[in-house]
Amino acid sequence: MRMGSSANAQPKAPQLNDDGEELSPYRWILLAGLITTAILEVLDTTIVNVSLPQMAGNLGSTPDEIGWVATGYILSNVIVLPMTAWLASRFGRKRYLLGSITLFLVASFLCGTSRSLQELVMWRIAQGAGGAALISTVQATLREIFPREQQGMVQAIYVLGVIVAPTVGPTLGGWITDNYNWPWIFFVNIPIGIWAMTIIYLFLTDAKHRMTTINVDWQGILLLAVGLGSLQYVLEEGNRNDWFQDVLILRLAVISAIALVCLVWWELSPRNTRPIVNFRVLHNRDLSAALVLFLALGFGLYGGIFIFPLFSQSVLGFTATDTGLALMPGGIATGISAIVAGRLLNGKKALVSPRALILTGMTLYIFSMWRLGHLTSLSGETDTQLALIIRGAGLGLLFTPINLAAFNSLKGVEIAQGASMLNLCRQLGGSFGIAILSTYLDNMRRFHRVDLNNNIYPSNPLLQQRLHALQAMLMSHGYDLHKAQQGALMIIVDTIQKQAATMSYNDGFLLIGIATVAVLPMVFLLRSGTKPSASSEMAH
Repeated sequence: MRMGSSANAQPKAPQLNDDGEELSPYRWILLAGLITTAILEVLDTTIVNVSLPQMAGNLGSTPDEIGWVATGYILSNVIVLPMTAWLASRFGRKRYLLGSITLFLVASFLCGTSRSLQELVMWRIAQGAGGAALISTVQATLREIFPREQQGMVQAIYVLGVIVAPTVGPTLGGWITDNYNWPWIFFVNIPIGIWAMTIIYLFLTDAKHRMTTINVDWQGILLLAVGLGSLQYVLEEGNRNDWFQDVLILRLAVISAIALVCLVWWELSPRNTRPIVNFRVLHNRDLSAALVLFLALGFGLYGGIFIFPLFSQSVLGFTATDTGLALMPGGIATGISAIVAGRLLNGKKALVSPRALILTGMTLYIFSMWRLGHLTSLSGETDTQLALIIRGAGLGLLFTPINLAAFNSLKGVEIAQGASMLNLCRQLGGSFGIAILSTYLDNMRRFHRVDLNNNIYPSNPLLQQRLHALQAMLMSHGYDLHKAQQGALMIIVDTIQKQAATMSYNDGFLLIGIATVAVLPMVFLLRSGTKPSASSEMAH
């Protein structure tokens, strides 16, 4: 009977994804290679930051000049990101991804062997161009090679790498620079990248759905490069050059605005049948809402990573290692909450709706910004870690469900287009965050310093009481009367400077919280239960 049952058994039908494409049996092996490449790209956005002073000394460049090592990477990354869906269709997903990894690794090697600033910046630009596919194409590929019921866990693993990497980047970069030398922050990419590339070469196949790319949209490419390139330069250099008081910044801002308006008009024009960026996909309500949320999350993620080390080291007196250790528990919390979110959203029927997780994550994130916005100059590592752990937990509950909700009603070629736009918004949100917060911190520091100085007048009894106490303390340590009076005044001035800085950083964290609250209505536009459906354009 058993033999008869076995003989009559039907072969198991292959598992298909939402597009009717057969799923690879090697998808979990592919996951490891794809996630590794995404981590490499995001890590290289921040890993160089702490090594810039050593690079400047070795290459004989000024702080402003060496800043282009970071700016050049982000500049080319932002320009190429919107084109990744088109490039993947033109060259094939597998060839484009392998070509991008190869460019990224070759550029990494040449960055490490550069002996002049011009060389280093040129290869960082090439590295950023190659890195664009490592984040956008990887995310679209994961959406296509895994079935819907496994997307919760897969996107959680993806988020784990993409969110934690920029947090640990400065710490890792500092450790490598201190123990080896700055070229090694580029050389470490090579063996890891080769391992990931081998997996992708052996197991990845091309996507079933590809848009026709016979005609090249040269006008769109030119407008895109000019518009986003100029915008990124303005955001990177604006605060340093006093924004629109600088002629170059003003001109580039105008050029960027004109180019981006023309880009949208041209890409939506009926005459342009094969746009380089398909803005029509924004008719999808879920994707449009997710793009706004990603702008705010990029603002908070990169803005928070930018201002916390400044606050902890300039005000709280942390070392670079102390700052890294303070950030580490938050990164672990992000990982844990992302995995929890993935488990809750995994399966054919999710245990909770993405919207509920997003609202929970936003509540935690806003509360963490409120706590960071009320730290004092006497706060210690424990105070900061608690707020950062809450922040990390909130981020883990945000990115996974937002990703799922954004891709929920995308299908076929729309997936790659949506992924490129989501990652562009995350990157632009970070650029806006750093630019806005830099200017805001400077302005608020001046404001609070002037406000506090208004209380410094001779007849203020509290001031006199404090001066006498400080003077007595200094005289007890051997200072004469004149030096004790001068020392007491210097301590008061330093206290005002430190307090003004503390209050400005408090304002910066609160601004991030306010930005998050401002996009809260977007959560209610997400249709978390929508089944994917092919649009007419995708079917065409």
